[in-house]
Amino acid sequence: MSSLDGEVCVVTGACGFLGKTLIKMLLEQEKNIGEVRLLDINVKKEVLQSLQEIRGDIKLTVFEGDIRDADFVRKACRGATLVFHIASIIDVTEAVEPSEIYGVNVKGTENLLEACVQENVASFIYTSTVEVMGPNLKGDPVVNGHEDMAYRCALKSSYSRTKKEAEVRALEYHGEWLPDGGRLATCALRPMYIYGEDCRFLLGHMADGVRNGDVLYRMSQREAKVNPVYVGNVAVAHLQAARCLKDPERRADVGGKFYFVSDDTPHISYSDFNYAIMSPLGFGIQERMMVPLPLFYVFCFLWEMVCLMLRPFRRVVPPINRQLLTMLNTPFSFSYDKAKRELGYTPKYTWQQARSNTTQWLAQQLPIQRQEIWKK
Repeated sequence: MSSLDGEVCVVTGACGFLGKTLIKMLLEQEKNIGEVRLLDINVKKEVLQSLQEIRGDIKLTVFEGDIRDADFVRKACRGATLVFHIASIIDVTEAVEPSEIYGVNVKGTENLLEACVQENVASFIYTSTVEVMGPNLKGDPVVNGHEDMAYRCALKSSYSRTKKEAEVRALEYHGEWLPDGGRLATCALRPMYIYGEDCRFLLGHMADGVRNGDVLYRMSQREAKVNPVYVGNVAVAHLQAARCLKDPERRADVGGKFYFVSDDTPHISYSDFNYAIMSPLGFGIQERMMVPLPLFYVFCFLWEMVCLMLRPFRRVVPPINRQLLTMLNTPFSFSYDKAKRELGYTPKYTWQQARSNTTQWLAQQLPIQRQEIWKK
């Protein structure tokens, strides 16, 4: 497998959950990489400082700006050879205006792809999501799904629709001619729900549990099993994809394709996963959902209707909607066999390591959470 020696990498969303994990892994594993460019709308000083401490002789360059700015994006890609496009607006409650999500997730991706063509960038890896697959509104289950399966899905949320549209754009650009006579190679990775250190969703669930007397809410039924993936293993998959796209013999086989990314985290419901991570910290979990699932859908529908009626006067976002409730209560798991076979991807971190790392991080955050909640 090719190394990334000499590559000039652009990482969008560089200070985000996955972005900084990937950059850290790049710096630790690819000692002869040419340059790593951190592209983010807000480059956090603490993230940059932590990376500076491990970079060795590798050049780190900061590009602070908005991927909706085509000129800025082209400047960031000038002289680059590889782009990891991770940045996006993640919104599962429809709290963000659809036009805002579209601008970042779709137009931002188009700007990056066009910049790659204009600036002779050889490889582009798009970070997609399992949500481009579903689940559909009927809650049709998938158990150990794969890339070639058929699944009826009409994506409803702005997030899933824009991520799907951006993924399609990224794969369509595979094979585009570059000014230097080469061709752009692209591929897309579809991780499951990503967890690990700095996961804001886990932090939110823990805060809710603290408010509820250290009892986690049950929002999903036990049988609605999914397979979350550890952030470190998602970073590993990105590096493997990059090495494949650089390798002339593998490039044609991998380019233009998407791959599901999971690991050996047990198949488990979202709520029971939260409990598995947080039970060592003394948290319990509700035995059953607060209301039967059919009634929960009725409540969500009523919330959505009230918010819709208020929309001309004030934007109110319900804490949960029917699409999110379906996602939380649909068995929806996917295999990483194709990524293993074609990318050479093998999870670096076991479930035990991933769980321990995540729980330790949450243990550090717990006193801060309690203090903030007590103040309120």
